[in-house]
Amino acid sequence: MSTDFQKAREELGRRLRALRTESPRGPLTGTALSAALGWSQSKVSKLENGRQTPTAEDLRAWADATGHSGVYEELHGRLKGFESHIRSWRRQLSSGHRPVQETWNAVTADARVLHVWDSFAVNGLLQTPDYARHVFECYATLQKSRRDTEDAVRARMDRQRWLYQPGRRLNLLLWEGALRAQVCPPEVLAGQLDRLMGVVGMDTVRLGIVPFNTALLLPPANAFWIVGEQLVITEDWHAELWLDDSPTVALYLRVWESLSESAVFGAEAQRVIARARQAIPA
Repeated sequence: MSTDFQKAREELGRRLRALRTESPRGPLTGTALSAALGWSQSKVSKLENGRQTPTAEDLRAWADATGHSGVYEELHGRLKGFESHIRSWRRQLSSGHRPVQETWNAVTADARVLHVWDSFAVNGLLQTPDYARHVFECYATLQKSRRDTEDAVRARMDRQRWLYQPGRRLNLLLWEGALRAQVCPPEVLAGQLDRLMGVVGMDTVRLGIVPFNTALLLPPANAFWIVGEQLVITEDWHAELWLDDSPTVALYLRVWESLSESAVFGAEAQRVIARARQAIPA
């Protein structure tokens, strides 16, 4: 969980405490408020100390119980502000993978330039349908989410039209491990690597591969997207992080540039891809 997120949650907790102690009906103790709401006292304490994220319903109940019904919109705005940066997979995938893909399509639609680092799988903008299908199945199993694989694949393939629009530029770096990760059957991986071979030299794509045997300025950590140099999207097992403050975007751009210094491009990149293809088990 990000430091910015935790700070925002703590600030909301302080605001909730102030509403309790400054109730127009007289100061309320935590015990009295928990009794009025039918909550445990520990829940009140966790919310006030920024150790639990309230729901919108929690905030409405708190505002009403403390006699500050008029501040609900302010509280809800705070919640939406910091929740928008931490997008849990549990919530996002409640309706399946297709809505998540459509959100990504909307986010990238107007971007002219993307800087991407992928360390664990081939990037979605260059995936074949068969490869994408197996990736979605892996994550649906992990997250125990609704299986709408074919709809999700179609949405991901629709996003790839971005590559064929004038003025677009995908600056993509791939860790060699992403070429070798057997998240699909050998024949599917072979087809995916053939697709990558054909992408090298494409006008709208600058594809760099960071080989295993190259010197690194930074460890090959989590994958991330920089969308138009205004938004960073990165992910962990539990959530996506959407980061839009200028210093953070600048940091990720420096990370991308550092990784690019270790990458190979053009014919050298094709040679690394060819080695990975030759290593696929028969």
